Amino acid sequence: MRKPFSLLALLVAGALAVAGISSDILPLDDDAIQYTKAPVNDVVHQLQQRMDKGEVSLKYDGPMGYLRSTLDALDISTTSQILVFSKTSFQAPLIGPRLPRALYFNDNVAVGYVRSGDVLEIAALDPQQGVQFYTVKQDPAEPPKFERRDTCLQCHQAATLGIPGLMVRSVFPDKDGMPIMRAGGFITDHRSPLRERWGGWYVTGNTGKQQHMGNQLMPGSTGDIPTPTPGSQNVTDLKPFIDTGAYLTPHSDVVALMTLEHETQMVNLMIRASWETRIAMVQNDAINKAFGDPIGQVRESTAHRIDAAVDDLVDYLFFGEETVLTDQIKGDSGFTEAFEKEGPRDSKGRSLRDYDLKTRMFRYPCSFMVYSKTFDGMPPALKERVYKKMWDVLTLRDNSPKFKHLSPEDRKAILEILLQTKDNLPDYWREGAKA
Repeated sequence: MRKPFSLLALLVAGALAVAGISSDILPLDDDAIQYTKAPVNDVVHQLQQRMDKGEVSLKYDGPMGYLRSTLDALDISTTSQILVFSKTSFQAPLIGPRLPRALYFNDNVAVGYVRSGDVLEIAALDPQQGVQFYTVKQDPAEPPKFERRDTCLQCHQAATLGIPGLMVRSVFPDKDGMPIMRAGGFITDHRSPLRERWGGWYVTGNTGKQQHMGNQLMPGSTGDIPTPTPGSQNVTDLKPFIDTGAYLTPHSDVVALMTLEHETQMVNLMIRASWETRIAMVQNDAINKAFGDPIGQVRESTAHRIDAAVDDLVDYLFFGEETVLTDQIKGDSGFTEAFEKEGPRDSKGRSLRDYDLKTRMFRYPCSFMVYSKTFDGMPPALKERVYKKMWDVLTLRDNSPKFKHLSPEDRKAILEILLQTKDNLPDYWREGAKA
């Protein structure tokens, strides 16, 4: 098996410097976390258990190996396909402008495929232990087995709020797809201006007059975002760039990219807040024990520490600082329609998965990741504070300027949708709604 690409850590460091992201890394071996030792229960682990019992088998299918079978087993739509040609994977030597890596994802897991690669790359979201990284060998001579690969943490920790997480990186790629280190780069999410997004990615669909960094090489770049090269914007056919027949679809959908960007940072913030809370509560209880106070009683200093994480999480959950769209965004793979069908919907047919794509990303700006097992699995001390903050924002008790993008109509609609579609809300939500 090929060794990890040695320049990746340096490339990440350059991107972090530009993005301004903290590299305060939480200890994986902390007693409250035990990332490498505690049991996991993500969808890939569950799939492997079913394979071990003979309930499911993966089918090897020509050059793509176990890709299609793995996507089917994990319930990932091929409409989610996005293509990245920058050398930002441990299989970097096999990746380039003519041979992009394909990514496929849903709310729980992402799968990476490299043509002629030794393995499929998988990142799965565990409700308690955060993102788990796996590979499965692309070898028909061996029974497929998903194996954890913690070497991925050389990039997927320092660049992801100090916890094992996910990211979408935008770089300045040279003619071979190598990120130009002196130019830096960006870790992107819904707050990022489109002009900083998707360097090193192929992007299909339409962004109108809004320019981005996708579909182009930037040799000699100094970090200044150049004028897009002719033919790099509003691309609907990738055949001039790659052999589209070598992938499951001919698309690298812009709406799928935007959705993954939002999802990755939401995942990171949930995990970071949960781990911060777990560590803080262990320390909190040790102090309580020393002073003879009740175990579980949250001390003032602990509450301040948790509240800081809550603020960041809820601000992002409600799409704080979201970049304003000035033209309508249109995907071309069918991802938009497939994503919206996932629901759930209230009695008026509304869903947090409904897109706007005209002036903002979603019609109702509250993250669909509130339905995730990771959100539900947050520690009680954290979750009760998140719900209280959400309630205050949605009922205008918190009308601070950072939530000015949420109109009274937005807040009312989001509250109504959540009351009908979100399980295990605090009692005061339903009681307050009736008042």
